[in-house]
Amino acid sequence: MVDDNELERLRDIAVPAPDGEAKARALAAAMQAFDLDERISAVPQGTPAGLRLTERAQKLWRDIMQRKLIATPAITALVALPIASYAAFEMLKEQPPVIGGNGTVTETLADKPAAQKPAPEQPAINEPLAAAPAKAKKTDADAEYRANSQVVPATPAKPATEVDGLVKQEAAPDALPPPAPAESGQFAAGGKDGSRSRVMMNFKPQSQDEAARADQAPAGEAAAMPASPPAMVDSKLMVQPAPMPADQMQPQEENRDRIETFKTNPVHETAQDPVSTFSIDVDTASYSFVRRSLKEGALPQADTVRVEEMINYFPYDWKGPDSAAAPFNSTVTVMPTPWNEHTKLMHVAIKGFDVKPAEQPKANLVFLIDVSGSMDEPDKLPLLKSAFRLLVNKLKADDTVSIVTYAGNAGTVLMPTKAAERQKILAAIDNLAPGGSTAGEEGIREAYKLAQQSFVKDGVNRVMLATDGDFNVGQTDDDDLKRLIEKERKTGVFLSVFGFGRGNLNDQMMQTIAQNGNGTAAYIDTLAEAEKVLVEDASSTLFTIAKDVKIQVEFNPAAVSEYRLVGYETRALKREDFNNDRVDAGDIGSGHSVTAVYEITLKGSGGEQVDPLRYGQATVDNGGVANAGEYAFVKIRYKLPNENVSKLITTPVTAANEVKSFDAAGTDQRFSVAVAAFGQKLRDEDQTANFGYDRIAEIANAARGADPFGYRAEFLSLVRLAASLDGNK
Repeated sequence: MVDDNELERLRDIAVPAPDGEAKARALAAAMQAFDLDERISAVPQGTPAGLRLTERAQKLWRDIMQRKLIATPAITALVALPIASYAAFEMLKEQPPVIGGNGTVTETLADKPAAQKPAPEQPAINEPLAAAPAKAKKTDADAEYRANSQVVPATPAKPATEVDGLVKQEAAPDALPPPAPAESGQFAAGGKDGSRSRVMMNFKPQSQDEAARADQAPAGEAAAMPASPPAMVDSKLMVQPAPMPADQMQPQEENRDRIETFKTNPVHETAQDPVSTFSIDVDTASYSFVRRSLKEGALPQADTVRVEEMINYFPYDWKGPDSAAAPFNSTVTVMPTPWNEHTKLMHVAIKGFDVKPAEQPKANLVFLIDVSGSMDEPDKLPLLKSAFRLLVNKLKADDTVSIVTYAGNAGTVLMPTKAAERQKILAAIDNLAPGGSTAGEEGIREAYKLAQQSFVKDGVNRVMLATDGDFNVGQTDDDDLKRLIEKERKTGVFLSVFGFGRGNLNDQMMQTIAQNGNGTAAYIDTLAEAEKVLVEDASSTLFTIAKDVKIQVEFNPAAVSEYRLVGYETRALKREDFNNDRVDAGDIGSGHSVTAVYEITLKGSGGEQVDPLRYGQATVDNGGVANAGEYAFVKIRYKLPNENVSKLITTPVTAANEVKSFDAAGTDQRFSVAVAAFGQKLRDEDQTANFGYDRIAEIANAARGADPFGYRAEFLSLVRLAASLDGNK
């Protein structure tokens, strides 16, 4: 026991004063500790993160229990409520809840657990905040989160001021904080007292490396998702995760359109290469594809623009033959070139004999319909079904319809049925549903088999393939399919192809099998286009009046020094192919028109692009040379539908075919030239580089003529769209 007297004596003893040496040692120790602390912990800008709510409660409870201030369970129960109240008070004091518009408390990002990171190196207080990103060392996730935090735009506020080491932004009354410049690396945080003060918090923008890593991160990772701009509710700042961008919400479908690439026809020197040979083309797919691209707000890819298909999309009133004995008639016009004053255009127009409805032969049609999974889009199978309903309503009662579908495998949906049973045919079309892979080759074989079963002698026997062109089961190679089609066409069954949709369109395959199946290729992007192809142009689509039609033009070197064929690049033939009846070429349907345009340079005009030869210059003088006054000689070779031996039609081109001015040419000639110029412009060809869209529209508008279906009016709108997309060049 300690004596109470001793305690009293100790209490009364005076404390000795420290000497000067002791004071110096104590001050040195304190300064050393202060300096060490300064080196370890840099002064942060903004408010440092405190303990989370649960951590505060656990620390308080641990401290109480360690000091053994609570001895019994009863006392424990008594202090539980004060501890909870204290924890709530601390949370509300440091981060008030954000009240949403519906009165509910919204959890903010600050309440969510964050990965522990090393303390970042902060810039000095007196350094500009814009310099902070250069020194900050954060993890990628932290940088991505902060870099994508933005502030809601607001009315201008007063300049930021520095108070107690923090940058304070005074906003105008009832105004949201202004957005910080992207390079400043700042966003605004709300004040704790409900006032309009905001603290500008520092963050690190993404570097190029971090952005690249974010782009490579798998879709759906939280670090790759930027936060929404902070929303101000009841004077508080709420940062919420941003909704995922539309291009990340769903995987981007790969564009697998297959388009044949080709080079524009070059200029030929007549003295060296006087003969041009090609197969006629009555396909129209390119025009529809171009139209869809422009209406969707994009210039078409150059290889989707086949100029001849654009020209031949429109009906023209060329002079036709008087009887089916001569299945077509040709008209040649020579006129000045609107885009080059030194050249002329040789315009060749062919018009097929128009079979009267009463004389149309019976039709045996097999609808070969792609119902694979890739057709499950509104502009594919649903549009296809509506299109074929239009065709069925156009058929005569004694025509025959069969339906074959293919997906994972081929199947017969409708055996040969007379068109008189229209409702049965339409019901079979309506019941089609997509699903599975694409066994196109098997479907083609099955369709030809059905066509042979109901073959009509001296009639129309045709397979009508409707697809997006995605063949991925069986024979998928274009050359293999070409050989299959060539074999089947010898039986008298022809094939036409109708393309639907985008992103999976195999235009190259469609062109291949249509050209070798004695048929046409069309692209249907709207129901109006379906009506044009399958109703208004049904005769030319279904009823062939001539097959294997080839054109060969021989230019006279004495009159023409150079020439260039506009379009038909994918239809070029060798010179010797013209007289070879085994070589396949295009077909002409009832009432169909075909147009070809050559740009020619007359001898001595000064518009030559090829320098003349210095030695042995090839020239043709008028000394005994026959037909020296002709510009060219046009030859057309064709076969009747049921014959295998070709016939020949020839037309000399002389000054009698020439008109003195471009405006003196016919309305249809001038409009077709405007379309030719537009196609070349879209392909960005040199010849029309300085020929503006405004001039094309001017020519087309002046030559609009009769336009009962509005096709030419629509063309003018496409020219205007292209002009706006191409910068009005």
